Amino acid sequence: MSKDDLAKFEGKVTKATGGGNYLITLENGTTITAKLCGTMKRFKIRVIEGDKVTVGVSLYDLSHGLIVFRHKS
Repeated sequence: MSKDDLAKFEGKVTKATGGGNYLITLENGTTITAKLCGTMKRFKIRVIEGDKVTVGVSLYDLSHGLIVFRHKS
């Protein structure tokens, strides 16, 4: 499944857990786990707690996602 097929949601990084995983609280109150997408790793874009991000979530599994964009404060 490509990044274009993912459903996009806005959220806030709640906690940075080990192994490159993050806990994201979406605008509707749901908490999911997410990883950085490959482009963000390639350009070394850092994500810390409190950042507002866009998360791409697969329609097959709504509990995991990819962080595809970090919004500037």
